[in-house]
Amino acid sequence: MSFTNEAATVPPTPSLERGLKKNAIGTRDIVFMLVSAAAPLTIVVGIAPLALAVGGVGAPSIYLVAAAGLALFAIGFMALTRHVQSYSGFYGYIAKSLGRVVGLGAGLTAWMSYNGIQIGLYGLLGIQANLAVKSLTGLELPWWLYAILAIGAVWYLGWRGIDVGAKVLAVLLTLETAIVALVAAFVLAQGGAQGINFDSFSPGAIFTPQFAAVIALGFSAFMGFESGALYREEARDPDRSVPRATYISIAFIGAFYAFAVWIIVQAFGPAAIQEFAAGHLDAGDTAYIMAGNYTGEWCVNLMSVLIVTSVFASQLSFHNTINRYTLSLSREGIFLKHSGRISPRYKTPSVAGMEQTILALVLVGAAAVLGLDPFTQFLIWTNSPGVIGILILQALTGLGVIVYFARRKTAGLRWYVIPSTVIATIIMCVVVVLMAQNVSLITGLPDGDPINTVLLVIAPLVFILGVALAMVLKRISPAAYLRIGHAD
Repeated sequence: MSFTNEAATVPPTPSLERGLKKNAIGTRDIVFMLVSAAAPLTIVVGIAPLALAVGGVGAPSIYLVAAAGLALFAIGFMALTRHVQSYSGFYGYIAKSLGRVVGLGAGLTAWMSYNGIQIGLYGLLGIQANLAVKSLTGLELPWWLYAILAIGAVWYLGWRGIDVGAKVLAVLLTLETAIVALVAAFVLAQGGAQGINFDSFSPGAIFTPQFAAVIALGFSAFMGFESGALYREEARDPDRSVPRATYISIAFIGAFYAFAVWIIVQAFGPAAIQEFAAGHLDAGDTAYIMAGNYTGEWCVNLMSVLIVTSVFASQLSFHNTINRYTLSLSREGIFLKHSGRISPRYKTPSVAGMEQTILALVLVGAAAVLGLDPFTQFLIWTNSPGVIGILILQALTGLGVIVYFARRKTAGLRWYVIPSTVIATIIMCVVVVLMAQNVSLITGLPDGDPINTVLLVIAPLVFILGVALAMVLKRISPAAYLRIGHAD
């Protein structure tokens, strides 16, 4: 297997309805979609307690480290987007820099990863929706019922188009950001549990085995930031709006998450937060207790509603991302041609959206029948392969940037692009290794449990499957092979 960008005339894409709606979305819309994919309130309520339970008082710093690593990565990634046209996200860029064989492995890995992340979140949404309804009405319903309702709503908004989705996400993002800021103001005004301190950012809190164990959770908070590149086909002035939105999103997410999780540490005190968070993982109420202690029951009720809309916003953003990967793979003949059909009414990838909706219904239904815990089993078991897959894709994209520019004398390329990309690629590889070594801390299963092994090998196996398929296509269908990653 060689890292080559095979020069060949790409045959026409198989006939299908083409033409996404030209929404002319700008920087602000893309920022809303990227940050909503990261779901600020979802992290604070649903994921941060896990980071605190494992990583302890240093957990807020994982988001700053992740932001720094991804900022370095974005330098090379954005430089590549200016020289290589692709509306297929990581898949297209990897195919055009490392070759079609690696590219198809990346494409299938991306499709699997985003589906795993998006569908797993229905478990968290079901938990939080049940808590919200129960606290407001006393009615308790199964988590999967709320998940099914959300699946239908995500499908509808995705079918209506990105411009409609961006408006919904803007409202939801503003509300969830405001509630976190409000609770933070109350905690700071009352001096926290043990006085305001900055132990979370001290070397003693950062350079620990526990911190290394949860660093992957920091990177998982940025899983949707690649989506900006996927919206190039529908963006206004993509060479400016996409890079600008990407940098703004990374900076906002890193700073906001570090601040919000630091507030949780202040609310319970650095000496007590790890034990407290660990004791409340199953209930998922660490953030609610904080809000109740410092602001009152009214804030708990409001937060319980906004966490549901936060998860929903994230799922809508990921749904749109998955649809565009399906569209790209369909255009190239990897997926069925029918999957690439465009809605004649809304000019959206409607069939792709319906297929993703059916997949979500099947997996949620299976989890309900098997009686899986919606958080510790369904969410963790579906999200973990997705997070590993995206980290692998980021490392491959970084390698692609290095290979692409090393093979070309590109005029105007800044001197720091290659060094920053090399550092970022090394960081991604290290994070994958750390996550593999500490997967038992995330799943809560003992070392050596076969489920841990399965979760770790899913993404590499899907990648190998894609590589094998590309090699088969190269032999039996050269025309299909040449379309891999090149159907733009």
